[in-house]
Amino acid sequence: RLRQLKIKTGVLKRLGKEREFNFKEIALQEKRIQKFKDENRDEYDIRKQYEVLEECKMMVPHTQQRLEAAYNDLNNILASETDLSESAEYKAAQDMLVTVPINTAE
Repeated sequence: RLRQLKIKTGVLKRLGKEREFNFKEIALQEKRIQKFKDENRDEYDIRKQYEVLEECKMMVPHTQQRLEAAYNDLNNILASETDLSESAEYKAAQDMLVTVPINTAE
């Protein structure tokens, strides 16, 4: 049971980082597109960068769904395993639920 708790906590942490990376990637891609426009690059290059940006944006909902599922999983485990509330793993899992917000509009 402690092992499952540790695994679910790790999954939530990883997905939180992945979502954060997705948002950073989108911002970076938008800057790149603006740079290409400022440099008057070829229209084909700019269009390709827009395609890359769209691919980045498509990853956000998928990651968000997985994050919400992991969040709910961990929350359910914590609710059902209250007898483990004194363990370090349980406390780490509770901290992770607070640390990784489920909704962010970046």
